[in-house]
Amino acid sequence: MFKKILIANRGEIALRVIRTCKEMGIKTVAVYSKADEESLHVRFADEAVCIGPAPSTESYLKISNIIAAAEITNADAIHPGYGFLSENAKFSKICEEHNIKFIGASAEMIEKMGDKATAKATMKEAGVPCVPGSDGVIPDFKTCLKIAKETGYPVMLKASAGGGGKGMRAVWKEEDLQDAWESARMESKAAFGNDDMYMEKLIEEPRHIEIQIVGDSNGKACHLSERDCSVQRRHQKLTEETPSPFMTDKLREDMGKAAVKAAEYIKYEGAGTVEFLVDKHRNFYFMEMNTRIQVEHPITEQVVDHDLIREQILVAAGVPISGKNYYPSLHSIECRINAEDPYNNFRPSPGKITTLHAPGGHGVRLDTHVYAGYIIPPNYDSMIAKLITTAQTREEAINKMKRALDEFVIEGIKTTIPFHRQLMDHPDYVAGDYTTAFMNEWEMQEPEEE
Repeated sequence: MFKKILIANRGEIALRVIRTCKEMGIKTVAVYSKADEESLHVRFADEAVCIGPAPSTESYLKISNIIAAAEITNADAIHPGYGFLSENAKFSKICEEHNIKFIGASAEMIEKMGDKATAKATMKEAGVPCVPGSDGVIPDFKTCLKIAKETGYPVMLKASAGGGGKGMRAVWKEEDLQDAWESARMESKAAFGNDDMYMEKLIEEPRHIEIQIVGDSNGKACHLSERDCSVQRRHQKLTEETPSPFMTDKLREDMGKAAVKAAEYIKYEGAGTVEFLVDKHRNFYFMEMNTRIQVEHPITEQVVDHDLIREQILVAAGVPISGKNYYPSLHSIECRINAEDPYNNFRPSPGKITTLHAPGGHGVRLDTHVYAGYIIPPNYDSMIAKLITTAQTREEAINKMKRALDEFVIEGIKTTIPFHRQLMDHPDYVAGDYTTAFMNEWEMQEPEEE
């Protein structure tokens, strides 16, 4: 087992990893930028190393500084969390070259699954259902036109190196294809330095449902059931739940088998997520694989009573998995609390938190690194907390979430708490009747004047 783990991340996920390490008797090293000196992950780690100024390109994305921090503190493993370098093949390889265990996928695995066109081709070989469309990258517009005709409109153009909705265009008719092709490539080039595009059939009224998997170094994998991540804004998830209200026992069984097949085909090692689009007829199609821990992993932990960070560390240390699949016995919902103004187009709201009162009670979990007096820097992602409620039924979990959101007080900045409170009362959400288009069709009610 590892003696000391450096966490190459910040905020709530860094604190989350530190907690599990402490429970396992493993020493921890926090890294931080100058903007994060007062963050809780810095306070709770056994050691902390400043790795640069506020911009992430000079700190959390600076591989040389992170490796240097690991070497001076004698860390024998690095946990990358999510975001930043968690799916960076070069970082994984450099860790290996320095005899530091990267608690995540190998460089080869990240390269294989990180490029979406390659990942889709690999999944086709594995026999996992894929959305009809191009076989890999489209070389030119003439080919794009031909594939769109064969696939049938509507189609979705996607950046091969994409993520977060960048370089994506829905096209409903042929005359709009060229504009979409050119603008998507331009956006992709600016965002990722790569303008390779591929195409898929646009799945109408889709749900975004992912399967949590864990694979070990022996090539064995298991799944821990699904999470429904369909409530999204601009392809960014806002809330997640498990089990999915759209799920049937047969669909869960079929999707679970497909996810395990995908993981075992590529001999995946570590915790990961196989993401699917599910149409209104409950046909499911492989979308992508995330070779890291997900933001929304706590809801899976709540319903199957399994610490996924612990699982990651054990697998990285060479401990084999049992091979048993896990199914939800409870219902859990996560609301991502962002420092954003939901009444002003979700505009970021960095600044000082003057008052914070955390909700509590049975079945309420709060993962956060902030506190009263903490200053939220403007340099990073705006998520400041994850509020999770767990109960015997979905209805109880929603009622518990309403109560917890009412208790949750954050003053000094704007947050998405009011958005989530309205969401929990929305009749379509309460009925479990929502798709990835949910946020396009709903406008928040303005607060009443006091």
